[in-house]
Amino acid sequence: MAYASRERNREQLEQEIRTEGYRVLLRRLQEGEPFLRRFTGWGEVLDFMREGTSRDPRKDDVLRPVCRAHRADGDARWRTILLVIFWPELASIHRWKRTWDPDPEELWQNVVWTFLRVVCRIDVDRRPARLAQKVVNDVIHDLYEEYRRTWDRTGPERPWDERDIGPVASAPGIDFDAIALRETREAEIRRLRQHMAAGRISEADFLLLVGTRVYGRSVADYARGAGLDYQVAKKRRQRAEAALRRFGER
Repeated sequence: MAYASRERNREQLEQEIRTEGYRVLLRRLQEGEPFLRRFTGWGEVLDFMREGTSRDPRKDDVLRPVCRAHRADGDARWRTILLVIFWPELASIHRWKRTWDPDPEELWQNVVWTFLRVVCRIDVDRRPARLAQKVVNDVIHDLYEEYRRTWDRTGPERPWDERDIGPVASAPGIDFDAIALRETREAEIRRLRQHMAAGRISEADFLLLVGTRVYGRSVADYARGAGLDYQVAKKRRQRAEAALRRFGER
């Protein structure tokens, strides 16, 4: 029943983006984006985005102007367009991470909500290429962090297999980089969370340290993904590390 309801929602959204108001948005983009002039409507855009692989660089030529327009004016219709474009990938995340939540509908709502937050913060001027890969990886990462907070509150039992933590790379048409979280990384995340709970570091510090300490991302890469100025992120990391050293953390 829930699956049928989601399919109806998808069909309704696909019909919505075929209306005149959305065609106006496409025509507006086409004025400055020659690549988009081959499409007569968003239906053709969807067909193009769902063909081939996510590594096709031409797909960035679709996502980049849409994301840039959304960042410029915040029009909710851009989010609807992006949601429809990414719907198959979100459905794959929902399917492959089903052990994370006993309620499939709650999991779906969390997937969609996480996706919307990701597209609201993405800055294509900082990440101009491989946008689809970036969006889906960020959705999986952020969704995991949301559920980890729940699991930490509910005790040591975890409703997932560690193999489920990785991305949806085995799903048809999706070839995203692995997100490897091993036991040593989990232990470090727990230590950092304890410092955050004690007020020694902020939540922003916690996320920065998880991204750089635990996941091994450079400060520059993390700053780009989070939409931060590199120097701001660098100084924040230094202050957070200094705070941890005062409490005996290496």
